[in-house]
Amino acid sequence: MNKKIINALKYIALLGVGILLLWLTFKDQDLQQVFTELKEANWWWVALSMVCGFLAFLSRAIRWVMLLEPLGYKPRLLLTTYALMLGYFANLAIPRIGEITRCGVLSKTEKIPMNSLIGTVIVERVIDLVLLILSILTVTLLEFDTLKRFMGDNVIGPMADKFSGGIDPVNIIIFVAIIVVLVVVYKMLKKNGRFETFFIKLSDLFKGIGDGIKTVMKLKNTGAFVAHTMFIWVMYFTMTYVCFFALEATAHLGAKEGLFTLVAGGLGMTAPVQGGIGAYHWIVSRGLMLFGVSDHDGVVFATLVHTSQTFLVVVLGLLSLVLLSFANKKQAKNEQA
Repeated sequence: MNKKIINALKYIALLGVGILLLWLTFKDQDLQQVFTELKEANWWWVALSMVCGFLAFLSRAIRWVMLLEPLGYKPRLLLTTYALMLGYFANLAIPRIGEITRCGVLSKTEKIPMNSLIGTVIVERVIDLVLLILSILTVTLLEFDTLKRFMGDNVIGPMADKFSGGIDPVNIIIFVAIIVVLVVVYKMLKKNGRFETFFIKLSDLFKGIGDGIKTVMKLKNTGAFVAHTMFIWVMYFTMTYVCFFALEATAHLGAKEGLFTLVAGGLGMTAPVQGGIGAYHWIVSRGLMLFGVSDHDGVVFATLVHTSQTFLVVVLGLLSLVLLSFANKKQAKNEQA
């Protein structure tokens, strides 16, 4: 089958997963009531949340410039910001394509090799992953009893009850089917020589990470780089936390709950679906139930945060597209003069 068709089917399938999660989130909700509560929200807090989001994007652009300087490149901050926002904008359509998009844009406008740009993006992703893991560990320590009770009531308990009466034949069939699929996939990959390609790509990935770490070690101002990294995550936390005050049902929640929601939302946004749609709504609304927030109020909050941040990305992405077009035309005229 044509590779383009396969990729198109893959993205359609991912969108289908997002829509399914969205449906599971909203299927028992009164949509009219959800819209009414969204209209009645205090949008000044939401506006503050979007300002925090914008500051995080700007700080990311500055940090990206800092990562490129040891490699001998100093792209203009404005164009770097345009490229970054176009990357986020592209992710709304096709998951994970944003990294390639922003590297491609900056490579074209500032004449920087793609390999160098991709190496710095890999470093950013590793840093983000480390901070997300640290946040997860922090939340686990702060809310251990709550998480333990939730897992016991909603995961471990139901599973124990299900298997205490004997093994369900359906579960055996599902397990065998999974094993068969894995074996078939393995044989197909081995037959087509895909494993060699996989390990080559894996090797290139680790090489890129190694080059990126060397870049961090050569930074001119390590303190500023660390400060921007911390500022980005503080802004991520703040843009989630302040939205609590936009709704009466969540206004009583504190910083610990804000950190938990940041982690839950971060996991939702890392799901391979367009813009985290569905995944973010489902995991955040369920997560807030740990703190006594009703399923309905959790859905309203998740919708409020996701919609406002998506709106911010769309506006900044479209604006960046227009301004970048003008900048390219101006540069082309200067080169012809």
